[in-house]
Amino acid sequence: MTTVTIDPAYGWVLLAATSTFFLNSYHSINTGNYRKKAKCPYPAAYAPADRTDEDAHRFNCAQRAHANYIENQPSAVAALLLAGLRFPIASALMGAGWTVSRYMYMVGYSKGGEGGKGRYKGIYFWFFQAGLAALASYNGVALLMGW
Repeated sequence: MTTVTIDPAYGWVLLAATSTFFLNSYHSINTGNYRKKAKCPYPAAYAPADRTDEDAHRFNCAQRAHANYIENQPSAVAALLLAGLRFPIASALMGAGWTVSRYMYMVGYSKGGEGGKGRYKGIYFWFFQAGLAALASYNGVALLMGW
C-alpha cells in the first residue's frame, strides 16, 4: 500500500488550479461584452451566419475562445492536480503558464482577426497541457512500478 504525503508546496498547485476558475469568469465577462456590442440576444450562442459585420464576428470569436477554454480546462486542471502530487513546483509553474497562455489566446482570438489567427499568441497552452499530462502519466506509472 502506498501512502501519499502532500508537500506544502502543493499549495502553489492549488493556487494555479484556482487561477483557471477566475479566468473562466473573465471569459464570461469578455464574451458578454462582445455579445452586447454585437446586439446578439440570448439564447443564441453565436451571431447568425448572415451577420457579416465586425461586431458579430468578434462576438463569435470571443464565444469560440470561451468554448475552447471550457473544452480544455477540466483536463488541464486534472493533470495539474495529479502531476503536482510529485512535482508541485514544476506543475504549478506549468499551470500558471497554461493560464497566462489561455488569457493571451482569449485576448488574441477576441480581436477577430482573419481566420482567428490572433489566438496563436496563446497557443503555447498546448505545451503546458502536454507537459502536465506527461507528468501525471509518469506519476501513475511510478506508483505502479514502485519508483
